Amino acid sequence: MKIALYSAFFSEETLTFVNRTLAYLSANKHEVLLVDRLKKYMGAKADEYHYFDGNEILQEKVDFLFSIGGDGTLLRAITVIGNTEIPIFGINTGRLGFLTSLHRDALSEGLDAFFDSQFSYVSRSLLQVSSKDPISALEDFGFALNEVSINRKNTTAMLSIEAELDGQPLTTYWSDGLIISTPTGSTGYSMSSGGPIVSPDSQCWILNPIAPHNINMRPLIVPDTTSIRISVTGRDKHHLLSLDSRVITVENRNDIYLKKAAFSIRTVQLNGSFFFNALREKLFWGKDARNVQ
Repeated sequence: MKIALYSAFFSEETLTFVNRTLAYLSANKHEVLLVDRLKKYMGAKADEYHYFDGNEILQEKVDFLFSIGGDGTLLRAITVIGNTEIPIFGINTGRLGFLTSLHRDALSEGLDAFFDSQFSYVSRSLLQVSSKDPISALEDFGFALNEVSINRKNTTAMLSIEAELDGQPLTTYWSDGLIISTPTGSTGYSMSSGGPIVSPDSQCWILNPIAPHNINMRPLIVPDTTSIRISVTGRDKHHLLSLDSRVITVENRNDIYLKKAAFSIRTVQLNGSFFFNALREKLFWGKDARNVQ
């Protein structure tokens, strides 16, 4: 099997699990392709591996991409997966890890289960983002797996965010910003801002205002067939547009358009690892500290 191995943050701990994963793959005779940023950390073995450009869509045909890190690393990995349909297997060396299926403490057992085909796929929809006036970063890769957010820049004054759904006016949010979340992103920034938790296979978007001036403005769930137009005004001439972890400065009144991407991202879910289990384990649902002796 041919595996592409991706990591975005190279702490000592992450590199330990990169090397452990490489050792496992080598011992089991799998072909490995490493993201180019790992080369300088490979020491004397650097020239033994082949590499791919971490700033471009992966061109070589591989069976899976292993993302080693936390959810942030997996979110960055979609920029090299794009529409190639290569499944992503997340190995969690971070903290929460809603997107990653395998925890570092069970690395060998999890890899054994993976290569024994004890897994299923989760198909995750993406938001496609474009603008009225061209923005190069959006033309290069205008997609988000977790959320798209509008935020203030260089001001403490609230924004005026006009939202339109399928060509019909929705409302104007007077707020610090607006989060448009996918189901995958419902456990991220949107949840921290009071939004609902949605199972990853749901077919919807969440519009969630950040600190709205009118307290009757609540998070809104709409079908993922909905096309969204956003227009921002405010005291500053610019605002921030975030696609997952990528942040772009946008001039006010440059309309932003959002719709469902024509492709999805497939992530690997090991057998016995379910979304609702993650809610109980990572968010401590059903746990009562008063019962702890």
